[in-house]
Amino acid sequence: MAESEEQQNQEQSEQPEDAQEAPEAAAEETPAEEPAAEETPAEEPVAEEPAAEEPAAEEPAAAPAPAEAPAAEEPGETLSPRQQRKAARSRFEGEARPPRTPEERLAERASQRRRKAGERSRWRKKQRTKHAARDRGPAAEQPGPSREPGSRKVRQGVVVSSKGEKTITVRLENVRRHRLYEKVLRESNTLHAHDEANEANEGDVVRVVECRPLSRTKRWRLVEVLEKAR
Repeated sequence: MAESEEQQNQEQSEQPEDAQEAPEAAAEETPAEEPAAEETPAEEPVAEEPAAEEPAAEEPAAAPAPAEAPAAEEPGETLSPRQQRKAARSRFEGEARPPRTPEERLAERASQRRRKAGERSRWRKKQRTKHAARDRGPAAEQPGPSREPGSRKVRQGVVVSSKGEKTITVRLENVRRHRLYEKVLRESNTLHAHDEANEANEGDVVRVVECRPLSRTKRWRLVEVLEKAR
């Protein structure tokens, strides 16, 4: 009987150990299983990543649109001659010419300058003809001043000083109306004329004519005295 009691005591003492080991084993097994549960969510995003990358693959197709906008504005920009030559060389698709010597390049540039100068002269001649035809009209048919090329100018004025020897000072007056404001403008200037006989006095109305330089200030010569001073 004593042996049976000792066996029962031993079994009871062993049972709690097994019961204690069972929860510990369960506790150890659950953490081992949890990573498996965590792996499944980790695998799902891996399967969804290609779907998230698809919009990124489509974005570059829409991106070139802003880059093409400046290309449409480039023709409006003014390029320097050097940039124009560079652009022409980039568009050239034919065979390259053999290298040229500096003398050949200078000769080509000189020929281009002569050609452009001829084009400019022809354009200017055409513009002159065009303006002459436009200005031709009733006003152009009216006779102009009687002065011929090479003829001398003739002026009429009043003597303001005759103190110099063989020299008189003549005041020329000009009265005109302003073409915009219709105001009467009076202008006057003086000149020195050569009087060989000292026949003109102050206040006389005289006529003078243009001549060669006779001194530092004299470019006119007395023709006649029209009216004597009173």
